[in-house]
Amino acid sequence: MKIIEAIGAYILDSVAALGNFVLFLISGVTYILMPPFKPRLTILQIRTIGANSLFLIVLIGAFTGMVLGLQGYTTLERFGSEAALGTVVALVIVRELGPVLAALMIAARAGSAMAAEIGSMQASEQVDAMTVMALNPVQYLVSPRILAGVISFPLLTGIFDVIGIMGGWLVGCVLMGAQTGDYFNGISSQMGADDIKLGLWKALVFGAIVMWVSCYKGYHAERMATGVSRATTEAVVLSSILILAADYIVGAILL
Repeated sequence: MKIIEAIGAYILDSVAALGNFVLFLISGVTYILMPPFKPRLTILQIRTIGANSLFLIVLIGAFTGMVLGLQGYTTLERFGSEAALGTVVALVIVRELGPVLAALMIAARAGSAMAAEIGSMQASEQVDAMTVMALNPVQYLVSPRILAGVISFPLLTGIFDVIGIMGGWLVGCVLMGAQTGDYFNGISSQMGADDIKLGLWKALVFGAIVMWVSCYKGYHAERMATGVSRATTEAVVLSSILILAADYIVGAILL
């Protein structure tokens, strides 16, 4: 009986935690639409998430495209299909690698920082002080971050896509000898608006997920140093898992 009780208690706790997790997102999204609006906080978070992550996105995008250009050329050369290199590189980056890798990198850089920041505020009782001053902590700390993530992730994904495609061209055409005309003609003829929309929709969903998880873990961190570090680690791990799961779900829905 004790084993059954333990299992039942674990299931009930898990369901309650999942409910709080979802209600936290609903609360954060609701306060985006409710006054007083805080555009300055949103712009500040867009700078933190977007502008400060730009160098990382450009670097990862360039090397991703270069690897795809190298591996794609050597593979397609076996079948005499070097002309399809641009199509392969562009579709793989725009549909999958662009949004997924960009989201994982931003989760590791900006998501962890946000979880640590909010967790530190929770540990130092700054969140309680905001409540005492009649400021809603969710509206002040969470909603601007969710909105900023939804705005920033598609923009960073678009930059990643462009840099990745140019990296593939640099290796495949300049270094390996593929024809530049075939490379870009393949992209223009085979990649359509639906492919671009799919990647951007994924980026938008990933942005909401990363900000949601990071803010939740920081907001509910234990009020001690180890609690903040644990919340930061859990935010990155859970964000990465949900990004990969959402990648499949969104792809299956929109295909």
